[in-house]
Amino acid sequence: MPAILDRLYHLHWVTPDLARSAQPYLGFYAAFLRPHGFKSLINLRGENAASRWWRTEKRIAQQLGITHFDVKLSSRNLPSRASLTALLEAFAAAEAPLLVKCSGGQDRTSLAAAMFILMRGGSGALPAAEQQFALWPYLHRPKRYQRWLRHFPAYAVAEAGDLPLRVWARSRYLPEEFAAWLENRGLAQSFGALQAAE
Repeated sequence: MPAILDRLYHLHWVTPDLARSAQPYLGFYAAFLRPHGFKSLINLRGENAASRWWRTEKRIAQQLGITHFDVKLSSRNLPSRASLTALLEAFAAAEAPLLVKCSGGQDRTSLAAAMFILMRGGSGALPAAEQQFALWPYLHRPKRYQRWLRHFPAYAVAEAGDLPLRVWARSRYLPEEFAAWLENRGLAQSFGALQAAE
């Protein structure tokens, strides 16, 4: 069953320390997580205490000894400074092996996996980071307002310069500046809006 669940939930190993997947909507959550020995899980859908899927996820993670992080990202809206910082801080705090997941495992997970690769490998890892937006095997087929996603890693590398990404995100990143960068490249229609600041 583990191999079937891995395919069903779109699981892919990015590095030996990081895997990405979709939300296990159809159940068998423990059977999906347990065989991989995950120590940490980053949920890119944010805290959803009113939703059964979120409560189940938290409960199963606790039962399996998996540290659970909630980070709220949107695939349509440019990330706020707080959400981008929260993602990078979660990567820094998470014990490997780590699973990062969103709803479909195609868009937000592509961005998160790309940023993980850049955090670990620096600017020289940009080509590998950009591969996380591939149609195959990740099924990343962005809709109109999701096209900004694949441009973010290059923007982050260029803007951060010699600063570690965590420092840049926490102290320098402004979504308004990324929006202007996109617009200057004819990509004004590649995003929906700016994510509301938390």
